Order: sequence, then structure tokens, then C-alpha cells
Amino acid sequence: MSNRTNPYGVTGNPVQLMVDYGNAVASLGLEKSLIILVETRASQINGCAGCLVWHTREARATGETEARIYQLDAWRESPLYSARERAAIAWTDALTKMDRRDMEEAYELVAEEFTPEEQVQLNLMIGVINGFNRLNIGFAVVPPAAAEDRRAAA
Repeated sequence: MSNRTNPYGVTGNPVQLMVDYGNAVASLGLEKSLIILVETRASQINGCAGCLVWHTREARATGETEARIYQLDAWRESPLYSARERAAIAWTDALTKMDRRDMEEAYELVAEEFTPEEQVQLNLMIGVINGFNRLNIGFAVVPPAAAEDRRAAA
């Protein structure tokens, strides 16, 4: 159990601003399945266990297959993702890691698969999930579902 502040329980609920922004970005038009892949991939890179619980559960609930969830960490070797998904995942990797060596190649893929408007939407979505990862990791947030899983395993 963490003794850190619960950012979701702070007076005035300032995290709601981030939630609202994330919902607004998610409603701009990118496919829900693509958003979930981006959220899950960034959370894998950042090591955000709580976000991984949330996003993989959401992925399953929206029809994502176990194989695609499990292979996301090895997406370059997996044949299970479309060219559009691969471009979004590559861009997620480049922006999350801020690796400028990979950024040019990833952007070329994104430019082939996404309109300029979608590129901006994707970029904003990657920023949202990275923000949530940092919030949750920084405050050691354990989602209720993860706590339930821990109790069930004990």
C-alpha cells in the first residue's frame, strides 16, 4: 500500500481536467481500437501497471484478441497488425521514448497512413496517455481492478 497522495481524490479534482481533455482528444475521430493499442503500448514502454490493467481490460471488452494484446510488445515481429496500426504504434514508440533516431522513420509511416488532421489527433492521444502514465506512476496509483486481482491471487 502506498502512502502517496491519491491524485484522483484531491480537493477540487484537478485530474478531471486531464480526464476531460483525454476524452475530448479520443472523440476527435481516431478508431477506438487504435486508441486502445496506443494507450496500451505507451503504458508498456513506461511500465505503468495500472494503465496496463485498465487498457487491456478495455481492449478485451471491445473485442481485441488475446494474441494481439500479448504480441503488442513485439509488434515489429508480429503479423497481427495492419499498416495503419503499425504506423501508430511506431509513432507511439518514438514519441514515448523521445528517440529522435526512430522518429523520422516512424513519421514516414504515419504520413503514409494518416491524414494531417489524424496525425495531430494521434500525437495528442500519445501525449494524453504519457501524461496519465506519469501521473499514475508518480503517485503509485493502483487501480481498483488490480487490487481485486491481487486479493483473488492471494
